[in-house]
Amino acid sequence: MRVSGNDPAGNNYTDLVHTLDITEGGVRLGAVRRKLEVGTQLVLQYRQHKAEFRVVWSEPLPKFKEHHVGLEAVVQKDMWGLEPESRTRTQDPPAERDSARAGA
Repeated sequence: MRVSGNDPAGNNYTDLVHTLDITEGGVRLGAVRRKLEVGTQLVLQYRQHKAEFRVVWSEPLPKFKEHHVGLEAVVQKDMWGLEPESRTRTQDPPAERDSARAGA
């Protein structure tokens, strides 16, 4: 996955990172090679999906020269495919469902 944003000097960056945990509202990243400041907004790209996130915490791992970073989604969006198919399918209106059951 890719993470893009602006560093403190205003320079654009795009880095490859990986996920450690994902939820509907956030993600924990690993292999982050730069320090990301809490409150910073950035863009994650997973396959063809992009979404904005905000850094909520960052933990340095000096032994590995990287950080683990916690992000929360700026706008709730299922870019990971976590929603069960039944929740994402459009349901028939109740009147159409009832008439279909009645054999109409």
